[in-house]
Amino acid sequence: MKKKWPVFEDLSISLVKHIFHLRFKTAKLTRQSKIMNKIITKMLFEKDGTFFIPNNDSIKNIIRENDNLELKEDINNNQENPDKNALTVNETIEINQKFNTPQEIVFPSDIIKQLIKKADNIVIMNKCLCRSSADCKDYPHDLGCIFMGNATKKISRKYCKEATVEDAIEHIDKCNEAGLVHIMGRNKIDEIWLHVSPGEELFTICNCCPCCCLWRVYPNLSDNLQNNFFKLPGIQVYTNTDECVGCGKCYKICFTDAIEIIDKKAVIDTEKCKGCGQCSNNCPTDAIIIDYQKIDIEDVFNKIDSMVNITE
Repeated sequence: MKKKWPVFEDLSISLVKHIFHLRFKTAKLTRQSKIMNKIITKMLFEKDGTFFIPNNDSIKNIIRENDNLELKEDINNNQENPDKNALTVNETIEINQKFNTPQEIVFPSDIIKQLIKKADNIVIMNKCLCRSSADCKDYPHDLGCIFMGNATKKISRKYCKEATVEDAIEHIDKCNEAGLVHIMGRNKIDEIWLHVSPGEELFTICNCCPCCCLWRVYPNLSDNLQNNFFKLPGIQVYTNTDECVGCGKCYKICFTDAIEIIDKKAVIDTEKCKGCGQCSNNCPTDAIIIDYQKIDIEDVFNKIDSMVNITE
């Protein structure tokens, strides 16, 4: 029998699993020492740029509000079909730069799906490295990252499978159903543990749980590294104080430490908030609202194009 030699990912995955618990301490070093900040930035974060994309369930309040608005219009106009759904949302909408029409809600995942449609090479990882390393008990391990670009050709198929556009879109839908949020962009860390290059031809779509995601280290990172993470332009997150019961779940789950509980109400720091939607998605009283009606998609696509190429 022919001996099977280990691939690079065998070693890197084993190493990641053994040191994953040190991720917060490592991130803190970038704040504690200017020298360590420079070293870690050079080694792990050079030329990075990442967008937080909320889960589709995060905009349920907007959908409900628009549903009520159109239902009232239907009644006032005496439309012939009173049983028709007040709001119709396509699973995938062709995005053309901007939208701000309240009757047409573009799901956050549609932004990702548009990028997937542009990609020539796509792979889906068999497992989420973060959840498997942390032995997550609450979210599925088999919903791994999606990688796109020419560099994916160098990833060992032992740990991933080649995917069509349709496969990748279906995977995103499964991640949304599981309550995961998306963090997408260029990450040098992925170049390293996957042992691929060039970095400008590797695009990452992480599907993150609120408990085990690597990027829970965000609050511990230095200011210059935090600047590599972007909120979707136009997103605003706020609290409906009439509905907030001050349970603190949003405070505990926030990726960026942007929430405080003051006088038994959740207060959101809009400067710190990156619009990941974990707070809205997990609020038991639907008190956290995402204003998602004035998104400049062109700006997002232009920034991504400047960092990484996903076409041949």
